[in-house]
Amino acid sequence: MELSIVIPAYNEEKNIFLLYSNLSRVLKSLNKSYEIIFVDDGSSDNTLSEIKKLRKNDNKVKIISFSKNFEKACALAAGLKASSGNLIITIDADMQDNPQDIPKMLNKLEEGYDMIVGWKYSRKDPLHKVIASKVFNLLIRRLNKLKIHDCDSNFRVMKRYVVPHLEIYSGMYRYIPIIAHQKGFKIGETKVKHLQRKYGKSKYGISRLPTGLFDLISIKFLMEYNKKPLHFFGGIGSFFLLSGFLSGSYLLYIKFVLNQEIGQRPLLILTILLIFLGTQFVSTGLIGEMITNSTQKKKTSDYVIKESLGIKR
Repeated sequence: MELSIVIPAYNEEKNIFLLYSNLSRVLKSLNKSYEIIFVDDGSSDNTLSEIKKLRKNDNKVKIISFSKNFEKACALAAGLKASSGNLIITIDADMQDNPQDIPKMLNKLEEGYDMIVGWKYSRKDPLHKVIASKVFNLLIRRLNKLKIHDCDSNFRVMKRYVVPHLEIYSGMYRYIPIIAHQKGFKIGETKVKHLQRKYGKSKYGISRLPTGLFDLISIKFLMEYNKKPLHFFGGIGSFFLLSGFLSGSYLLYIKFVLNQEIGQRPLLILTILLIFLGTQFVSTGLIGEMITNSTQKKKTSDYVIKESLGIKR
């Protein structure tokens, strides 16, 4: 299999056939073997029924159906795990990504990249969603060395060997390029056409900004300190301990050299607090080291597959 197209779908019944038609036309023109994997994320409308209609006429269409809505990260994780192509393309089911850009992205990938991200250069979203995306991507560029313009774009092309190194959960699907970059893979981008949504409603907006910020902090911490938590907590703890030592030394000087009382001084309380906080942070770092270096149990999936068609397990 040369190409695997992974499509997470949640309540997109009116977009499924349109996407399939456009996508199939592009894929057939490439003269490559391919599979189209739809992951129904527990849709409450007729999304799954529409996908099953496609499979009746095309066995290249494969289906994963969740028992409930586990959200996009799980849908992507399940689709990537089930894929078998040498190259994997991820695309949303909302018909805002243009399949006609796939050949351009594949050509860009051949310039020595391991992953190409589609940069929605002229977004056709409501203003609040555009603002949320711009703020989000600005934060990413400030906190990471990966300078791409649309990190949370799900329109991506990647090589097969990248997939096993992607740990996708919660809102981390937005940071797939960052995770891959931290693993040493070369990430590029190319401008893609963004289309106006015709059917259905967007599942994201300005409300995702706070959660996106927390996820960004999480990914920054996990990427840099996951293997050495003591480096993070120990650094903070050492600062508190040093501050406590200096203020304590000053209090001892006042007590034994200047013969003054220190029992009622606020500095004494601050010194005790600093030493306590420093000890706590260092202890937390040490516990983190023990957990990191202990044998890790196998992690069960965060999602439940109710039904699958055409998927080899």
